Amino acid sequence: MATYTPTAMKAELNERGWRMTPQREIILETFQNLPKGDHLSAEELCELMKEKGEPISLSTIYRNVKLMARMGIVRELELAEGQKRYEINQPAPHHHHHLICVRCNKTIEFRNDSVLKVGAKTAQKSGYQLLDCQLMIHAVCPTCQRSITPL
Repeated sequence: MATYTPTAMKAELNERGWRMTPQREIILETFQNLPKGDHLSAEELCELMKEKGEPISLSTIYRNVKLMARMGIVRELELAEGQKRYEINQPAPHHHHHLICVRCNKTIEFRNDSVLKVGAKTAQKSGYQLLDCQLMIHAVCPTCQRSITPL
């Protein structure tokens, strides 16, 4: 999977009968410029837009990140219970997975090429085109393990 440019996104949107709006372009740009390892909720993205002086409503952000997730441009992650976050979907060499502490929500990103290979092979066998393959491991981090009091 290649990194999306505004031109590539516009072409794909046009193919589907949609258009590239200024809001979609600024959302794409924001995700592409996020520091490595950052994940944004729709609310955080809305706040960033306000800081940049971009008048985008929260409902517009929700619609567009959902669309971009269906297109494979961003990944929708549920890093903590009921908390959806988004990040740009990276091509294979930068593809990563998440280890999440269920108590404090600390998240560690890690790479494992075997997971991606299995996902790609499984999709190909069934005639699917792989957009994303992610492994989320929910566990308890060492700090939280030490703070758990025995019953």
